[in-house]
Amino acid sequence: MKNLIERDKKKRQLVLKYEQKRLIFKMLKSNCTLSNNIRWIANLELSNLPKNSSKTRVTNRCILTGRGKAVLRSFRISRIALRTLASYGVISGLQKASW
Repeated sequence: MKNLIERDKKKRQLVLKYEQKRLIFKMLKSNCTLSNNIRWIANLELSNLPKNSSKTRVTNRCILTGRGKAVLRSFRISRIALRTLASYGVISGLQKASW
């Protein structure tokens, strides 16, 4: 699981690194007032960027376990890890319901 967490960190760093370039190329590509040649070059440059620099390639993973499913955005941990931490009383203001 540690490998998945490290891979996720690398993807997030790539997204931050290429975010401005990707945004500029996307705007140039979709601008209809520019000539087709400039738009084609912008599209070509956009396709030459690394695949992992796209936002859609980043998945939410649990910080503690590396689990990719059922991750709560507000805590960035999986539902299973949240339940165990809540039952131990580690997360302030959150406790496991019992009735």
